[in-house]
Amino acid sequence: MRSILSHFYSDFTFPVRDPLWNNIYFSGEFKRILSLEPVQKLGRIKQLGPAFHVYPGAVHTRLNHSLGVFHLSRKIIETFLTSTQADLFTDEGVRTFLCAALLHDLGHFPFAHSLKELPLRDHEELSAEIITSYPFADRLKTILKVDPQSVAAIIDTNLDTEGNSELQFYRKVLSGTLDPDKLDYLNRDAFFCGVPYGIQDTDFIIRKLKVSSGEPSLDSSAIMAVENLLFSKYLMYKSVYWHKTVRIATAMIKKAIFMGLEDRVITPEDLYNIDDDEFFRILAKKDYPPFSVIGKVMKRDFYKSVMEIAYDPDNPFHRKLTGLQFRHNLSEKIASHLSKGAGVSVPPASVIIDIPEEISFEVDMKISEENRERPFSDSKSVFTPSVVEGFTGSLRKIRLFIPEKLTEIMDTYEDFFV
Repeated sequence: MRSILSHFYSDFTFPVRDPLWNNIYFSGEFKRILSLEPVQKLGRIKQLGPAFHVYPGAVHTRLNHSLGVFHLSRKIIETFLTSTQADLFTDEGVRTFLCAALLHDLGHFPFAHSLKELPLRDHEELSAEIITSYPFADRLKTILKVDPQSVAAIIDTNLDTEGNSELQFYRKVLSGTLDPDKLDYLNRDAFFCGVPYGIQDTDFIIRKLKVSSGEPSLDSSAIMAVENLLFSKYLMYKSVYWHKTVRIATAMIKKAIFMGLEDRVITPEDLYNIDDDEFFRILAKKDYPPFSVIGKVMKRDFYKSVMEIAYDPDNPFHRKLTGLQFRHNLSEKIASHLSKGAGVSVPPASVIIDIPEEISFEVDMKISEENRERPFSDSKSVFTPSVVEGFTGSLRKIRLFIPEKLTEIMDTYEDFFV
């Protein structure tokens, strides 16, 4: 284990300045990977998509975030190497994990999560495909001496780890309750948005991580750190990620792309492995009226919210509304109704129904106390199932958006949602 730590201290000497974590150090080999085009493309994708319309500082990129995840992952590994189970780690395994941390968002879509829910491949799958394809895979083998398939398997959980316990451990570290992804994006998004809600005691959290029975766990003295992360996640969704104006902008982009896919004006392949600018250039070449909605987003010409009701998971009709096709069909009915009131045809792209996706505040991390392990649910945390349910319930709203010029035609829309 000393050889790995010595490698960290002696070879990671190339600094990249970061406004959040200050200096992020790379080895010469990782610095060469950082300069490859698929990685640099992440610098042309905004981390929070259209959120800059609400928070002007939110123009940080997926590359910023990826550097941060790499930085925190290295600190986490340093902590694990002092564990009593440090023999779990190998030189190649650590390089593989750090490579996965740096490249985990390689296949991410433009405009953050605006394309979420659409019938597209998962970005983790696309990341794995880039990593295992020529010429990127050859560069990983030659420069870092890692197996691209192993890197991909840490990122894409649908891939087989072939019983490799070290890779399975790294998966849980990269995508867990206190993973470096969350620790970076909550802090980074809060920093660039200028809000205090996502700030974590990151160094303390990392120092309290452990390896117990081959699994990542947390010392019981840091239970409050988990509670802080969960509450921060809730506040960031409430104030930033699902801010009403951000939802409007995101929903307008999603509606236009959904219709373009349905009408086969574009294909899913058109949306893979492109950055924000390429996204606009591709759509600008299409003579397709619904795509004008995306132009409105960039000009801050947003639709207006004319109805907002709480999402009820026990309501069968509400559950149906979580399907994009069902929402689109209902929006066509509302558009037809509006057409009669306006005396002119109202296109379906002018009516948007938005429901945020289901999110989880569940914790599956083990808590270590006096050489014993127990589930977080047994830790007497204030985050009981009822509290978690209350968080989720207060966040999810069904909203109806239409252009401002149509807002005076109807007084109520609730009859369409019963």
